[in-house]
Amino acid sequence: MLGICAFPMNVRAYADADLESLRAMHAAQGFRYPFPDLADPLFLVRTVVEEDGRPRMAALLRLTAEAYLLADPREGSPRQRWRWLLGLHEAMRHEAASRGLADAQAFLPPPVARAFGRRLGSLGWRRDPWTCFTRQL
Repeated sequence: MLGICAFPMNVRAYADADLESLRAMHAAQGFRYPFPDLADPLFLVRTVVEEDGRPRMAALLRLTAEAYLLADPREGSPRQRWRWLLGLHEAMRHEAASRGLADAQAFLPPPVARAFGRRLGSLGWRRDPWTCFTRQL
């Protein structure tokens, strides 16, 4: 049990026996994304709240990567910087995939989000429609 609430509950690691209950929770939420593959090793944390002998809620943490780009805007011409970015992008994409990562996220500062976002879009990135919240651990 975790000492974060005033009433008793069982917070425990996910077990294979929980799968159908979690599938039912996911379906009841009605969100349009596929049920995650809980056997994927990128799910580093799989935690369930159990009450009255059955799962009531679950939280999952899947490893992803946050992309940072460091570049001096005074270096090279726009065409050169684009060429450099293309080479860097492909190298990083292959390196991340070879290490087992499934995705990466890029958080763009507001002053460059529109223009650079279009560039990222041309490289296969998409603007995520889901609102992002961050929590420092």
